Order: sequence, then structure tokens, then C-alpha cells
Amino acid sequence: MDQIKIGKFIAEKRKAKNMTQSQLAERLCVTDRAVSKWECGRSLPDTSNILELCEILEISVNELLTGKELNMESYNAQAEANLLEAVKQKEESDKRLLRIEIVIGLTGTISFFVLLITGVLGYRYWDLPLWAMIAMGAFGFVLFIIACLFALRIEQKAGYYECKECHHRFVPTYAQTLLAPHVHRSRYMKCPHCGKKTYCRKVISEKE
Repeated sequence: MDQIKIGKFIAEKRKAKNMTQSQLAERLCVTDRAVSKWECGRSLPDTSNILELCEILEISVNELLTGKELNMESYNAQAEANLLEAVKQKEESDKRLLRIEIVIGLTGTISFFVLLITGVLGYRYWDLPLWAMIAMGAFGFVLFIIACLFALRIEQKAGYYECKECHHRFVPTYAQTLLAPHVHRSRYMKCPHCGKKTYCRKVISEKE
């Protein structure tokens, strides 16, 4: 999606309604800066605002995402193109999130071992008090747990899990993901479609 084109289209439709950025922002319960960013092409409206924005400007969602008015002949084709683009962007975003998950997990693990080893060596060779060694180990462990929980949230939200039996793809709850035994990104969970428990593997797309 072309953010610059969408932003110019929003500005054009707003001005056609004789509305200022402040008036549009007030109706959408957002800031003037948010509307300015949309119209300058620096960001897109949040999904929670899109329907109301389209209603105010009297345009369709497809027209908003396309950045121009559509006639009936091109509407369906453009709707499909917008849908495919949205799916593509979600998949790319999920891939980035899963890479970030690895970085967070490694950072938490390395921090824990660095603090633990530093504390033990400091206690043994550098006259570090026992309480300081314990505090360093405990702090490192807390960082490790926080990093793991945050990384798990990313893994749960990004992409889907695929059942090994029926190949149904689904997004489990955070609790289900947390409690599921796992091997790398495959987790032993109950499929909501067939009801069987298998090691469901992480995939990016909703469909094969």
C-alpha cells in the first residue's frame, strides 16, 4: 500500500468536507498529530479508526487503502488486491517479529549467564560479598524469565500453529502456548479443529 497516496487521498476528502485536521481528529478521538502523519504519508490509520474514518469521509475501505475513488468495474479487483497486500504485509511483519523473538531470547539467556558467572567469579576471586553474588544471580534470572515470557508472547501472536494430523492452522491462547511442551517452535497442543494432541509446528501463512 502506498502511504503517500493514501495520505493525499485522506487530505483531499477531508478538505472536500470543509474539515480541518483538528475537527477530523476530534471526531475520531485521536490527536492532530496523528491525522497530520496520515496525510503526510508517515503512518496509516489504526485498524480501530479505519471504519469510522471512511464513514466520515464517505468512502469505502478499499478506496481508502487504494488512495483513490473506485468505479464498480474495478472495485472487486482492487478489493482482492488490497486483501492480498494486507496478507503479505502481515506475513512480513510476523517474520520480523519471530526474528526479534530470537534476539530477545538470546539476550535474556546471555544476560543471565554473564551476571551469574560474574557473581560467582567475583565472590571467589574478588572478595565480592555473598549477598551481592546472590543478588546478581537473582537479577539475571529475573531478566531471563521476563525475556522468555515476552518472547513467548511474540511467538504466540506471530503466524499460526499447524496441526500435524489435520493440518488446520490456528492461533492458541497465551496460556496454551505457555503450558505446551515444545521442541524449538513446535508445541504439543490440542487442535481446536480435530481435537487431537500433536506437536503443532509454527507457520507464517494462514493457508498452505
